[in-house]
Amino acid sequence: MTVTVMTVKRLAELPPEPKEYIIRTMRIASLLASATEIVYELGLSHQLVAISHECDYPPEALQKPRLSRPRFDPTGLTSGGIDAAVRESMARHSSVYEIDTELLLALEPDLILAQAVCEVCAVPTSLAETVSQLMGRRPRILSLDAHTLGDILDAVVMVGDAAGAAQRGRSVAAGLRARMAAVQARVERSPRPRVLAIEWLEPAFVPGHWTPEMIEMAGGVDLFGREAQPSREMAWEELSGADPDVLLIMPCGYGLAQSRADADRQADRLLAIAPRAVESGRAYVVDGSSYFNRSGPRVAAGVEILGALLHPDRFPDVDLESKAELWEPKAAHPSSAVG
Repeated sequence: MTVTVMTVKRLAELPPEPKEYIIRTMRIASLLASATEIVYELGLSHQLVAISHECDYPPEALQKPRLSRPRFDPTGLTSGGIDAAVRESMARHSSVYEIDTELLLALEPDLILAQAVCEVCAVPTSLAETVSQLMGRRPRILSLDAHTLGDILDAVVMVGDAAGAAQRGRSVAAGLRARMAAVQARVERSPRPRVLAIEWLEPAFVPGHWTPEMIEMAGGVDLFGREAQPSREMAWEELSGADPDVLLIMPCGYGLAQSRADADRQADRLLAIAPRAVESGRAYVVDGSSYFNRSGPRVAAGVEILGALLHPDRFPDVDLESKAELWEPKAAHPSSAVG
């Protein structure tokens, strides 16, 4: 073929061949159960490369590799046994958890989600920072330090922003806020029962952080909880004169069956501090781990559950199956769900 000047000119005018770019999808590692739930709620599960030992929701998350483990096996331990093991681990190692460093290095996450609210409840941010120093390319560590319901909604937005899903983060947070506001509106003119919430039984702890706010929003008065403050230990003698209208048993990290078993072990003490609530059928065990203890999206469901327990006439539509049950001391069989 004869190459003319015109041909050369036309060839020069052609657009350049497109270059191939490899865009790396952000890789997220979660060291916090609530953070894992946030990631899934934001539709970012395909970016999640690892979870913590405590992550158990949603079910599909269980296929992910686990980055952490506790320094003791809590299987079969009572709340008192767990408390003793935690104190020993903190005394000997200054930490309750270990991170699988080799796995972390192999996965090369770009974003690690952790928390600095409670060193006992989940892997602390400080441990994640220490281990990340071993990585050649340092990941961003986002500490989701929620103390209030507003902080939890902010955490949803923060994860969305950090993972490139800002609009979705704001949309999810707005939806959760609307659900909780709807509960508050339903109970606005209702009498407010006096509520005694117990977050741990041996020793006794009353809840802090966002749980008192949840009770308030659901139309109750938390007798001992302090909003936006840490949960605190109280002697049973300090609780003896409470005699609340409603007793809520919500041990931190326990599901419904574990909560019931722990309550049964402490039946005499619970009956002594809340006789009216027990006798009137207003003592409940709840799935604290799923709906109350975690700073994640399911707190909205937790507020709805509380609304149904404190004001059942206002929330006939709330399904309490596997979420909350009536508790009676020395019951021969587990009670059916409330509702």
